[in-house]
Amino acid sequence: MDHTSTTVTKQETLAALRNPGELYVVMSGVTRLPFVACDEETYDDEVFLYYRNEDAQDKARALMEQKYLTAVAKLEDKQLLPFYTGLYTMGVNCLAVNYGTDTQISIQLPDLVVRKTPEQLPEGKKFVENPALHLTAIYFMQEMRRQAKPQPTEELKELQEELLAHYSKGTFIIAIQEDKQIPVLKQKNGDIYQPVFTDMLELQKFSKGQKMRTAVVPAAKIPDILVGASRGVVINPLGVNVQLQVAKRKKPEDGQKADA
Repeated sequence: MDHTSTTVTKQETLAALRNPGELYVVMSGVTRLPFVACDEETYDDEVFLYYRNEDAQDKARALMEQKYLTAVAKLEDKQLLPFYTGLYTMGVNCLAVNYGTDTQISIQLPDLVVRKTPEQLPEGKKFVENPALHLTAIYFMQEMRRQAKPQPTEELKELQEELLAHYSKGTFIIAIQEDKQIPVLKQKNGDIYQPVFTDMLELQKFSKGQKMRTAVVPAAKIPDILVGASRGVVINPLGVNVQLQVAKRKKPEDGQKADA
């Protein structure tokens, strides 16, 4: 479906998104992030923004009818820039503005907000972000939670394989408490998982203002730093909350050589 309408221009929309007065976003009740959809024609990964609460509620209801758990949130003026830049960490590239109305239009995220590239950062600084993994995890959880008892559909299997492939190539942020302990999360069944974070925004949700040191660890090294009885890792526990079973790497016994 062509999102671009002749009744509104791109420049008008960009101006309105920067100073909207009121702006509403359709949220996922599963990931606690904006609901993300892939456009069937353009393959844009997009979020849904509306100037009117009623229009946003209509879209949320339509998604609920498709068994997606959704809600609507109002974006305050001070939230706009962090919201737009945060979409980069989610792998989102497009804003579907007023989708389903006679003023719908698609805006590419870089046309609205430009970020520094890694080359423009101060020496020694770098982004730790995993947008491809984060995006796949969002789609995976949105689809999985549509079912009361999740069944391994072909789509879910493909998303899971893609997620694992992105995870294996990823580099993650590990939180370390002031007492030098690494926090763990205990599930209702007693299983313990160690949180890892795709980016600083997700870490900040978890730390909630507490002082925490951080370490940057590639996926290949995570088995070496798993805490005690951890069954694996939980990616972004206050976001996508994806659990992956990862076996702790055993240290070689004294006098034995480690495998090369």
